[in-house]
Amino acid sequence: MKKKVLIIGTSPRLHGNTNILAKSFAKGAEAAGHDVEFIPLAGKRIGFCVGCWGCLESKTCVVNHDDAEEAVQKIRTADVVVFATPIYYYEMSGQMKTLLDRTNCLYKADYDFRDVYLLTAAEDTAPDTPEHAIGGLKGWLKVFNQASLKGTVFAGGTMEDGTIAGHPELEEAEAMGTKGLGEINPKLLSKISDTILQKATCLKQVAFSMLDVFLIQSVR
Repeated sequence: MKKKVLIIGTSPRLHGNTNILAKSFAKGAEAAGHDVEFIPLAGKRIGFCVGCWGCLESKTCVVNHDDAEEAVQKIRTADVVVFATPIYYYEMSGQMKTLLDRTNCLYKADYDFRDVYLLTAAEDTAPDTPEHAIGGLKGWLKVFNQASLKGTVFAGGTMEDGTIAGHPELEEAEAMGTKGLGEINPKLLSKISDTILQKATCLKQVAFSMLDVFLIQSVR
């Protein structure tokens, strides 16, 4: 089933390795027939959350009027959200953390996203390099607990722009985009089930009405 996939590149470098990794995921998702949008944060204005809590009622930031607003609302309406971040000091980028903080306005809002993915790249090649970034994203998902982390890809040994070229993780990300999005959004599945139940109830009522008519005519 076609899904609305939002991919957010949180690198401050427009042509950074994580954005290249993100585009590989996008390529796979598009090949699978999904609607895909890629948003790079490089060059965008993303202000800090100031903890005023005004957004809980307004469902939008009441302090900052910047590029984060559009990104946050697109996160809300996506079925699948993919974050791509370079690993800085063994953590997610500051841009990604700031954006996650800005989603506070969605805390009391209805949101559609259920599947979340994380793509990371770093100079270090140790397998545990992205674990703190993964942990930070899992912390965010404790708040938005209708969603869950479905998959991660880590490409080590990358630093300068483009050094990810030829890495097998590009194919891994593409395959994840192609094959990893096959589950139906539970919210949509619930709507489909409700529709089927309503139609079944109507058919049942019609059947009983026809049976009543038949019995009345038989008695006559």
